[in-house]
Amino acid sequence: MSRADLVRRNSGAKNGGASAGTQAAGRTSPDRPGEPPYLRGIHPTMYRSRLWTMRQYAGFGDATSSNRRYHYLLSLGQTGLSVAFDLPTQMGYDADHPRARGEVGRSGVAISTIEDMERLLQGIPLDRVSLSMTINATAMTLLSLVIAVADRRGIARAKLSGTVQNDVLKEYIARGTYIYPPAASLKIATDLIEFSAEETPQWNPISVSGYHIREAGSTAVQEVAFTLANGLEYVRAAVARGLPVDRFAPRLSFFFNAHNDLLEEIAKFRAARRLWARLMEERFHPRDPNSLKLRFHAQTAGSTLTAQQPHNNIARVAIQALGAVLGGAQSLHTNSFDEALSLPSEEAATVALRTQQILAYESGVPMTVDPVGGAVALEEMTDRIEREARELIERIDAAGGAVRAIESGFQTRAIEQSAYEHQIQVERGERVIVGVNRFVDPDEEAGPRFSLDPELERSQAERVRAFRASRDEPLARHALERLGEIARRDMNLTPGVIDAVKAGATLGEISDALRQVYGAHDPNA
Repeated sequence: MSRADLVRRNSGAKNGGASAGTQAAGRTSPDRPGEPPYLRGIHPTMYRSRLWTMRQYAGFGDATSSNRRYHYLLSLGQTGLSVAFDLPTQMGYDADHPRARGEVGRSGVAISTIEDMERLLQGIPLDRVSLSMTINATAMTLLSLVIAVADRRGIARAKLSGTVQNDVLKEYIARGTYIYPPAASLKIATDLIEFSAEETPQWNPISVSGYHIREAGSTAVQEVAFTLANGLEYVRAAVARGLPVDRFAPRLSFFFNAHNDLLEEIAKFRAARRLWARLMEERFHPRDPNSLKLRFHAQTAGSTLTAQQPHNNIARVAIQALGAVLGGAQSLHTNSFDEALSLPSEEAATVALRTQQILAYESGVPMTVDPVGGAVALEEMTDRIEREARELIERIDAAGGAVRAIESGFQTRAIEQSAYEHQIQVERGERVIVGVNRFVDPDEEAGPRFSLDPELERSQAERVRAFRASRDEPLARHALERLGEIARRDMNLTPGVIDAVKAGATLGEISDALRQVYGAHDPNA
């Protein structure tokens, strides 16, 4: 049999590819790729027609430094950009704010003004390159800055493509970069979904994220359940706003962790895809089958990377990336091997991207749709994860939905317990971490690390102050006052935020204007 014949046979064009024995045992249905409930992939031919987007997550220092890294990665063959922002930007503080001190540019790029965004995107064709931004509490402001830059360049908003994470609910569960109380944050996220449906139809206005839930210590089942429960909450909020489900659901996207257990991860992705299709059908009855599709980005698991014997991380990342590809990811980020030590060096970032390219062009895996589908162990694991995740979602429903469950601490307690149990297993040696609790090298020496210019924070703060000094102050103040009025009147905030950034308001000032209306979330209240 020729390779082409083998590919056609395994693509599931006729019977979905599950073995006759497996179907007879009732463990799977004869699902076809590209058809609901999308167990075997959201496209009929998957990577045979188009590879996943290689979207390396990057950002550090100031906009100019990050822009150089983006152009470097694009020159290596990266096919999409993914922007990491520093903590002050995520928390709604400008680089010159006292609370930003010591964190400017450390975990991502510092963006406070429209001039920062112009420098960040210098030379990037926004109508041709897909842009993903991992930002939540200030997602509306960052997307507004991108839109303002596109407007300046004469690029139609309808041509902009990319994703803004905008999933603030998981911040209360697992990560902590929230600003406003949960109800206000859900309102702001829904505003952006509504706006994007009209103004930026190729933009994904939310990426419902399980990645950080898993990084906080959840199990695979908890990652699926808590992520999909949050997704259902966003859909309910948008429908309650009066948006027809088919108007926005096809642009929803998801973001999952690719962890170490290869078979469990493949099963997790397949189970999440099928469960989401079934939940959407049961609860919202969309007419467009695209509204049932769980499109997802995956990132390899940062929490599994070790400072000890860091080159071992190359193997870990390769296994995790393989799991994401076999699970049917639409885009993928592979972590750099030195991330447990510092921000990624260019060498490590190159190795991470080459790992994806080797999978894409040398492994042969993309030539077959759902190549491990039908394997008895995998199908049984897929069924188990879906069943157990649904049971957890039903418990969240019984608690009043995701927001009520978050407020009661349900998800956080469950994750903390799972993380505790995992750590106990590591400390007892019941779970092996190579190079950490077994196969340790006592003579290991730390290698070179990437470091930031210590002057960066000072220069970025001065740049923000200079921007404020040169702007039309009355115009900026009027835009901020208008934004506060829009918030008090419970209108969609997005047009007001776009007007504010165009008028010269900074990210921190916009966040403060909304803090005055909504308040700030106090986790101890």
